[in-house]
Amino acid sequence: MELRTTAGSVPEAGTSISSGWPVSPRYAWVVFALSFGLLLSDYMSRQVLNAVFPMLKAEWLLSDAELGSLSGIVALMVGLLTFPLSLLADRWGRVRSLLLAAMMWSLATLACAVSATYGQMFVGRLFVGIGEAAYGSVGIAVVLSIFPIGLRATLSGAFIAGGAFGSVLGVSLGGSVAQQFGWRWAFGGMGVFGLVLAAVYGIVVTERRLAPRAGSTDARNEEAPRGRLRELLPRLFSSVSVICAYAGSGLQLLIAAALMAWLPSYFNRYYGMPTAKAGATAGVFVLIIGIGMVVGGIASDRVSRALPVRKWTVAIICSVGSLVLLMAAFRLPAGSAQLLALAAGALLSAGTAGPAAAMVANLTPASISATAFATLTLANSLLGLAPGPAVTGRLADSMGLLGAMRIVPLAALAATAAFVTGRRHYARDLCRLTGPAPVTDRKETEIAR
Repeated sequence: MELRTTAGSVPEAGTSISSGWPVSPRYAWVVFALSFGLLLSDYMSRQVLNAVFPMLKAEWLLSDAELGSLSGIVALMVGLLTFPLSLLADRWGRVRSLLLAAMMWSLATLACAVSATYGQMFVGRLFVGIGEAAYGSVGIAVVLSIFPIGLRATLSGAFIAGGAFGSVLGVSLGGSVAQQFGWRWAFGGMGVFGLVLAAVYGIVVTERRLAPRAGSTDARNEEAPRGRLRELLPRLFSSVSVICAYAGSGLQLLIAAALMAWLPSYFNRYYGMPTAKAGATAGVFVLIIGIGMVVGGIASDRVSRALPVRKWTVAIICSVGSLVLLMAAFRLPAGSAQLLALAAGALLSAGTAGPAAAMVANLTPASISATAFATLTLANSLLGLAPGPAVTGRLADSMGLLGAMRIVPLAALAATAAFVTGRRHYARDLCRLTGPAPVTDRKETEIAR
């Protein structure tokens, strides 16, 4: 039976109002696959630079601070522009915005391939960051809009893992290509891959085919909060605990960002690995960091079913654990013991990402959850992902890379302090948002204190 919208257009085959699928399931999964592919391109273009740090340092005689700035500028642009570009995409068109973004970061990556100086490379990387700024928030919004509500958590988790997979591919493949053909080909390959995917995406995915059914529940719910947005925005920072969640998440990710940016150089300098092997080895640790994000979220959900305040406990354990393990790892001699401690520390270094996101979701109104996550992304970028590589580079110039890697884990002290403070205020702030606490929540309040 053929179903028609009020506009008279024919939906995709297999679409039914009762199924909960705004488009056909087959088409929805095609869109997800293409969106996931662009996510891989996003992170491959971002992380390929880290694999060729040794080559750039030798060819252009760059300091570690300059190398760190080439990595940090991307995260800085993402942090600064995620919010405004996401709002612009909602008004201009999400698919058009994604296509423009993918083309920009791909062309900018190609520009990096032909850079002749540090200044030219810096400008290229700046435009990579501008292109990638809103892809995470806009891309997942496109995907979630065409799937049933019951699949949203699964799809969001897949996108988190996709960032880690893209980082691994960028570091490992970039290092291999750079060793075989030179660092320029590494950038060139990533840029061409992004342009090809963008072309396919533009042909297959259109605003018309993604349009939700007229009168659907989701469509009505999306329109509802807009008139009250100005009143709800102050609630993004309405409590001590939500501010602590923003701060703790960003500060902890400074450690993960430093590891992702500098481990290829670390293995090259202190283990004597060639570029390809150093990149592949670092890729394994980047994958471990990504797995830690997912595992931290799963652990947080499991242990906090009875007492939601335990989310903070998971974050505190991850933060303190990463501090102890990484401080110990970089004081051990190069070898299997150091690699084992480093792997364990890397696993915990970003394990706070899932719990922090859950805290922010619980502490902000559902009607502005997307805005709250954009704020969290801003905190992650400005406090962690942007300064992590740059600060490590500056420290490395004065005390060597090993000395810098021994200092960076101390950021976990500030992150832990934020999580401990947030935990103390969490129950009270949650009650303020949801109303008077029932009897069972009073025990939680006592424990939180």
